[in-house]
Amino acid sequence: GPGSGPVGVSKRMEPFLPIPRIVKSPVPTPEIELIWSSDFPLSIGRVSTFYGNVGVCIKAYAYIRSLGQKGLKDVAECAVLAANYLRVKLKDKFPTAYDRICMHEFVSTPSAEMMEKGVHTLDVAKGLIDRGIHPPTIYFPLIVPEALMVEPTETEPLNVLNQFVDAMADIADTAVKDPQALHDAPTKTPVRRLDETLAARKPRVIYTVQTE
Repeated sequence: GPGSGPVGVSKRMEPFLPIPRIVKSPVPTPEIELIWSSDFPLSIGRVSTFYGNVGVCIKAYAYIRSLGQKGLKDVAECAVLAANYLRVKLKDKFPTAYDRICMHEFVSTPSAEMMEKGVHTLDVAKGLIDRGIHPPTIYFPLIVPEALMVEPTETEPLNVLNQFVDAMADIADTAVKDPQALHDAPTKTPVRRLDETLAARKPRVIYTVQTE
């Protein structure tokens, strides 16, 4: 990430693409060859992100440039080290889908004992929220049932990695002793567990401003 490859459409869909678009100037000059144009009658109109993810790409580029060749190698090694540290620490209760040294991320699953208690990856993710940790990517890659993809990155210090390990160990113990506690999670957030399917199909997004 960020996924920043180009997105293409067929010729048939081209008239409906959002505006404005970059086109060749009808009267090009050495200084101006391309211009913004909204002259597309069948367009779906302007969308808020018509500039794309250029801001994210610039951040990534700036980060790489600021690190330099040696720095980029160092952070890559730290990311791999952090991922393998967590992989080994968690493998007894969250076995990896592929039991080998990983790169910057690894894919684990709840243990068989946890699954027998009816605790699934979604329950683990919600349990992490109650423990103050944003959950990793879940159910991806799709080829791994109950996938939990952990990617600690190079910026997490050892004490934060150990906090994650402790939280995961606590979740594993809770799964065996009190699985319902994980089914009920999160319990410490303003919004409790949602119906994931219904939330995706019929989202109710409400923004409120609290005033004293």
